[in-house]
Amino acid sequence: MSRWRGDPWAVLVTLSLGFFMTLLDLTAVNVAIPSMIDKLDASLDAVLWVINVYILVLAALLITSGRLGDLRGPRAMFVTGVAVFTVASVLCGLAQDPAQLIAARAVQGLGAAALMPQTMTIIIATFPAERRGTALGVWGAVAGVATIAGPTLGGLLVSAAGWRWIFFVNVPIGAAVLVMALTLIPDVRHGRPHRLDVPGVLLATAALLCLTFGLTEGQRYGWNAGIWALLAGAALLLAVFLAHQRTRQGDEPLLPFVLFRDRDFAVMSGVSAAVQVGMIGLFLPVMIYLQAVLGFSAWKAGLVMAPGMVVSALASPLAGRASDRLGGKYILMSGLALFAAGMAWLAVLADVGRGWQALQPPLVVAGLGIGCVFGPMVTVALRNVEPRMAGAASGVLNTIRQIGTITGSAAVGAILQNRLAGSLRDEASARAAALPASVRGQFASGFDHAAKGGMEVGAGRGGATPDLPPGTPPDLVHHVQRVAAATFEHGFVHALRPTLALPIAVIVIGAASCALVRRRPAEVPAAADGRPMAGSPKERPQQSQPRPSG
Repeated sequence: MSRWRGDPWAVLVTLSLGFFMTLLDLTAVNVAIPSMIDKLDASLDAVLWVINVYILVLAALLITSGRLGDLRGPRAMFVTGVAVFTVASVLCGLAQDPAQLIAARAVQGLGAAALMPQTMTIIIATFPAERRGTALGVWGAVAGVATIAGPTLGGLLVSAAGWRWIFFVNVPIGAAVLVMALTLIPDVRHGRPHRLDVPGVLLATAALLCLTFGLTEGQRYGWNAGIWALLAGAALLLAVFLAHQRTRQGDEPLLPFVLFRDRDFAVMSGVSAAVQVGMIGLFLPVMIYLQAVLGFSAWKAGLVMAPGMVVSALASPLAGRASDRLGGKYILMSGLALFAAGMAWLAVLADVGRGWQALQPPLVVAGLGIGCVFGPMVTVALRNVEPRMAGAASGVLNTIRQIGTITGSAAVGAILQNRLAGSLRDEASARAAALPASVRGQFASGFDHAAKGGMEVGAGRGGATPDLPPGTPPDLVHHVQRVAAATFEHGFVHALRPTLALPIAVIVIGAASCALVRRRPAEVPAAADGRPMAGSPKERPQQSQPRPSG
């Protein structure tokens, strides 16, 4: 394999496999929640922590690990991250109780945070400017494939082999990526020594932990005073962090402010958060709709989403290549517009008893839109970033994306819960009139209590059926159950449409903000080795050569 060492496409395959592995686990675990609760004798709260602790650690450490990649070398950080993630996957699969699984998932998040920012950094160092958009398009396609492969593959593994295999499947992938990374990826570093801003690391980590925990757990704790105190603490820590960073701008800051002086990077940071809000808005309520209203299994629901994501994966490299030639501005705007249009179309079509075939056109349109976003978005964001700051830029961009995911999840979940409570009460009141007088009060009361549980009623269609008195005729019991199921199904559809309005609006705002992107990329002169140089127009630093390791 030595003859492939440093080959850009071999490097890209290696990076994409590592990136795919981390994103796969981000979505696959959701499918295994019922099985984990059963097999580990765990509470729902404990299993939700299995999901959330991964996101907490990942979001809190992305900026730090991106900067560490600049200081220690991106290949070293990538290899370390893959190794940690793979070992943690083994520990997750061997866990015997919820505490062990949560601890192992935290270590998985550490590994994912170490490797994720390095993927973009190494792509920037490996591909010349004229081919970088295509490479980042492939990178974006991996994100789309992993998003749909997670629930689809997760459903298959849980059904066929048990929940532990959603973690064990990472082991052969991780081992292959380790071998490929050590063999194929050159060690690209910049010559001068570096220092890490330790106070900045502590402040940024604490601020992101408070923010992520508050947004992730807010809905579960009813947005009580403790949650708002955490969010206020996050804002205070962020202010202190920014004040500290201001004093270090001339001495390798953790967050270089110069990144945001580049208008394209600043705009794309906002767009990346908007896209994640849109993705959560598409997948969270729609997956519940497919399973709780239409009655699909997790496996079938994943397959329903698959064609749109396949279109996204096919379109992403083409959109990246087009952004190399034409600039990403209008491709981005078109992609975001298609994404919003597909979601709006889906909101109009969604109904009780809708066949899966009818949902394919809007899902394919949304998938095409997503495919036209990821590659151009990252290309535009990073095209003016100096190579020595690529890790910091990648860490910041990925952190903002994760915050968009968490904020979107909290906002979409809160709106869905609020609208579901109202629609369930309305539906129960209207449908109770068709029931005998002896059960009307219990029926309406049962749904009033169920509505307070928000999305948890989606776990079982008709789970709000009231407890009927002993001796109730079986025909009446079945009739009440059918009415209860219809109440939930219609109530959820009525709640789905206003819920989708938020991510659609956010995506439209993101599309409009792309008007601020510079129309054409700046001229990028080539260095002696044919690679682009980045920096200020007047004085661009020479990019360091890859330094062979070993």
